[in-house]
Amino acid sequence: MSTPTTRSPLLEVKDLHVIYGVGTLAVRGVDLSVAAGQKLGIAGESGCGKSTLALALLRLLPASARVSGEILLDGEDVLTMKWGRLRAVRWVGASIIFQGAMHSLNAVHRVGDQIAEPILLHQKSTPAAARKRVAGLLEQVGLPGSRAEAYPHELSGGQRQRVMIAMALACDPRLIVADEPTTALDVMIQAQILRLIEQLVADQDISLLMISHDLSVLADTCDRLAVMYAGRIVEEGPAQQVFAEAQHPYGVALSAAFPRIGDPASRRAPRGLPGDPPDPADLPGGCTFHPRCPVALDVCATEDQVLRVAGAGRRAACVRVDADAARPS
Repeated sequence: MSTPTTRSPLLEVKDLHVIYGVGTLAVRGVDLSVAAGQKLGIAGESGCGKSTLALALLRLLPASARVSGEILLDGEDVLTMKWGRLRAVRWVGASIIFQGAMHSLNAVHRVGDQIAEPILLHQKSTPAAARKRVAGLLEQVGLPGSRAEAYPHELSGGQRQRVMIAMALACDPRLIVADEPTTALDVMIQAQILRLIEQLVADQDISLLMISHDLSVLADTCDRLAVMYAGRIVEEGPAQQVFAEAQHPYGVALSAAFPRIGDPASRRAPRGLPGDPPDPADLPGGCTFHPRCPVALDVCATEDQVLRVAGAGRRAACVRVDADAARPS
């Protein structure tokens, strides 16, 4: 994936494949890159491979998963790291904010102890220094330091998510992977969490890879946006452009699912996309989106589509991409 910056990529994913069991193709040939300080969004419905991609980046997939390709973090392949080196990279080189904070936090440990654990392990801090760092992190994410003594069930959903963000920041990582960081939060709290993540990334020059079902959230938060379908990236480019003027029919459908403020027709008749993503164990031939595509051609049922230039800094895997868009302006 091309990036609009001259800074070298912090993260490069090359031809990544993830297979579960016998022939369940969860991720198929994904290529992407994230530069230092850049924010990349990954969008798509459930079952399109987004979370599998996120877990693969730090080798958090189950042992039964077969992974191939390259995941280069600062030029070093995560997939070939020895266990000791991998442990050193997690939290410090890259960290992850999991979806569903209540399920990610340990219910029988105070949140402060959980935030302190990676600090004690990776930064060799004293317990007193770790406690001070925890209090500072909680205040950084908008919670009083005294909440370090709370158990997860004593916090609201938004507060627990803030704890997860504080934990991800604990060892000053260069990359944060946020997998649906606002799942199950109400709209007001979701907006607060998104603004918090955006501000922290900007203040600390952290790279961000954010995963969400919500194309509008990613368009508002990220610099660039990639759309995944059936384990592949089918469109990528500047976030606002992909949201407003998607070149792939799937991106068009995702964008159209959001009513436009001030547009009565959009509010009264929101457009959706019938059907579901295909079973990764039984993918259709040709373009995997063609059974649901409202503008599919005969060729789409027989020929797979690859990403092709769809404008300046943009690519889309669709036969209908206008050849004129590939020409430089």
